[in-house]
Amino acid sequence: MISASIRALALAAGLATALTAAPVLAQGAVCKADDGYAGAFEGRRTFRWKPQWLQATKANLSDPSLAPAYKALIARADKALAGPYYAVTEKTRTPPSGDKHDYISMGPYWWPDASKPNGEPYIRKDGEVNPERNTEAFDAVRMDNMASAVEALSLAYYFTGEAKYATKASELLYVWFLDPDTRMRPHMTYAQGVPGRTLGRAEGVLDTFRLLRVVESIGLLAPSGAIKPAEQKALEHWFEVYTMWMQTAPTGKEERAAKNNHGIWYDYQLATFALFARKPDLAKEVLASVGKGRIDPQIDADGKLPEELARTKALHYSYFALEPLVGMAELAPCVGVDLWGYKGPKGQGIRAAYDYLAQFVGDEKAFPYKDLKPEDATREALPLYDVAAWAYGDAGLAAKADQIARQTPSAGSRLTVAPYRK
Repeated sequence: MISASIRALALAAGLATALTAAPVLAQGAVCKADDGYAGAFEGRRTFRWKPQWLQATKANLSDPSLAPAYKALIARADKALAGPYYAVTEKTRTPPSGDKHDYISMGPYWWPDASKPNGEPYIRKDGEVNPERNTEAFDAVRMDNMASAVEALSLAYYFTGEAKYATKASELLYVWFLDPDTRMRPHMTYAQGVPGRTLGRAEGVLDTFRLLRVVESIGLLAPSGAIKPAEQKALEHWFEVYTMWMQTAPTGKEERAAKNNHGIWYDYQLATFALFARKPDLAKEVLASVGKGRIDPQIDADGKLPEELARTKALHYSYFALEPLVGMAELAPCVGVDLWGYKGPKGQGIRAAYDYLAQFVGDEKAFPYKDLKPEDATREALPLYDVAAWAYGDAGLAAKADQIARQTPSAGSRLTVAPYRK
């Protein structure tokens, strides 16, 4: 365990060198710019985790329908409680910079070329993940493990009130982001590199989508006091520096220009991280551009997402492109923007995408494009249907969510997004 005094001293050094159930709230809890839901959620500065949903779950944990998800959450949290800390400095490979504080990862679909003596340059096999990417040489799995642990611990703290979960979550955050000996530098210059081709790619900016749940988790931990005020400011500063890198680095600019799901995920991350870093004007600028900049060109009038349909996992990538649009639709009211109701000149919109994709829930074989595991794609889309049911007041979308949930009763999203009921 890291003592408070050691953490305070190390934090100062790091900054110098580098930078009883609660009542259910009314449905109208308001997200207020970079303060998020803090004013309606006892100081918890979340942006997508809505107080009315989480409080409803907490008040109804005895509901048998929630039991599998809650049991799975506590198991995850207890595993994280007893588990390790994670740091980018633990990887076995040294980044091109020579500094292990720099994050590195490898493009997922790149494989050694068997016709070349050393396999380089690697060749691409769309949809087939090279297991080399997930070894200790790289940071992608390590970052994912850290984010997953922080998420589970923060939710367990909220639902149980047990401080031990918040304490471990704060320590994980400190080690990954703030400790001068282990902290990750806020850039992705060497993310998703390809041996023999490039040290890093624009697609690597996508790797930090894992940090979206970290932002929500930090907000949920606020009442615990486990994150000290100086640490909170340092975390916000880390994300502020990262948003600047996203906007100015060559690979960041290239990712922003991407026409498929990568460009949408770029916007989602930038808007979320800007809100967390207390830069609401930047978040509003991004979110206000999503209609014309992302929805119009990337969703057809019939709801198809054409950039994703040529992939070997077309249904998966259709939902993967919809996910950040839904996330931004949830963020948008924080800065006075409406994306749920947006319609382009040809009727393009998030609702059109749902109308197209919903027909294949439970009938994935009817999806007219290639997908290696279409049923998996539908299961992963559960929270998208739950959120949209609330957004549109649509019992039909809620029924789709319930249909998916019967196949995945332990899905964690059922704790953070209350199933829609009229």
